[in-house]
Amino acid sequence: MKYSKLFFLLLIFSTSYICGCTPVKKGVDLPIAANPDSLLMDTVQQQTFKYFWDDADPASGMAKERNTSSVVTTGGSGFGVMAILVGIHRNFISREQGLDRVLKIVGFLEKADRFHGAWGHWMNGNTGKVHPFSLYDNGGDLVETAFMIQGLLTAKEFFNGTDAKETDLRARIQKLWEGVDWNWYRKDGQNVLYWHWSPNYGWKMNMPIRGWNEALIIYVLAASSPTHPIPASVYDLGWASKGAILRNGNTYEGVVLPLGPAYGGPLFFSHYSFLGLNPHGLKDKYADYFLQNKNQSLINYLYCVRNPKNFYGYSENVWGLTASDDPKGYKAHSPTNDNGTITPSAAISAIVYTPVQSLRAMHYFYDHLKDKIWGEYGFYDAFNLQDNWYAKSYLAIDQGPIIIMIENYRSALLWNNFMKNTDVQKGLDKLGFTYQIAN
Repeated sequence: MKYSKLFFLLLIFSTSYICGCTPVKKGVDLPIAANPDSLLMDTVQQQTFKYFWDDADPASGMAKERNTSSVVTTGGSGFGVMAILVGIHRNFISREQGLDRVLKIVGFLEKADRFHGAWGHWMNGNTGKVHPFSLYDNGGDLVETAFMIQGLLTAKEFFNGTDAKETDLRARIQKLWEGVDWNWYRKDGQNVLYWHWSPNYGWKMNMPIRGWNEALIIYVLAASSPTHPIPASVYDLGWASKGAILRNGNTYEGVVLPLGPAYGGPLFFSHYSFLGLNPHGLKDKYADYFLQNKNQSLINYLYCVRNPKNFYGYSENVWGLTASDDPKGYKAHSPTNDNGTITPSAAISAIVYTPVQSLRAMHYFYDHLKDKIWGEYGFYDAFNLQDNWYAKSYLAIDQGPIIIMIENYRSALLWNNFMKNTDVQKGLDKLGFTYQIAN
């Protein structure tokens, strides 16, 4: 897991009853020839939703780090909050059911360990005590916290009713949001944010958050904070290093990559920050972020189609490299770190950037590989046709982007709600972004 953390630091219908409540629609198996795109997306979203609903930690409502784990995950639960909003929107659950679950999660977060406002990467779902990710990583994790805040702010805008419960939820989310001391994580006022702080080991992890990777949302939220905002200079000098670290500009697979490492890195770079942050029209002096994410996705796809290592199965139907389980444990897969492992979340969550290629992969996964890679909570985490290996695991950070990005492709639900937040708009303005807000 030490290796996986490194890359994290740089993822018709039948009815049944959920939690003894109202009947919830479940997807059924249909021949792909009779299953148009919309029905397939319904089926995938419904089945994936069950990970965050049926298999959530019963005491806290939080998402488990993986289906075989007893610890809950902060960032993956932020994705889970957004998945609950999709569940309401798609009528998998009622608004009241979803509201009650988000209230439960908020109640847990209010009592859980916080370290200058940041939650840990993992927590005990019963006690709220931090569960160390590694020896020195037993305190606040600013990146995981930002993924949670992204989900909470989206929920705050979604639950816009005037009744007492929705009004109460909005006030409590605002208080959690205002409690994060982003400036503390500048490590004594430096012009960069740091990933971790521990009450026992201080800044021992020593990981400044610099781009390009999955962490743009951290700087956007830090600039947006109504109580502990960072100045724009921290973004320019820390995250962007005045553009020196961010910029690429080289051509891979015939596609120009504006930012990031060679060949773009794992695809979660283009997912995690953009579950709520709408990349359409999102630009600053460093990049057009929709173009960046689209081009990274195309490079990933075209690399798999070219298949320079001749892995069995790679094709226009079977592609998608990102961080996931694999035959030897866990790895951040990418064109420069490829061992033949395909992660369904990679291609499916890219649907907002590469809809034709992503839908083709989704159909193929469901129609031709379903007996090996489809289970209780949708597509399993990963598979490797070369090694005839198929995961039986589900990870919150991989399941979340599937249901969320499919919904953003279909309705822009999460984008529209997150981008309505006036604190976020002020932060984007401060950092010099142009951006889109739904009417």
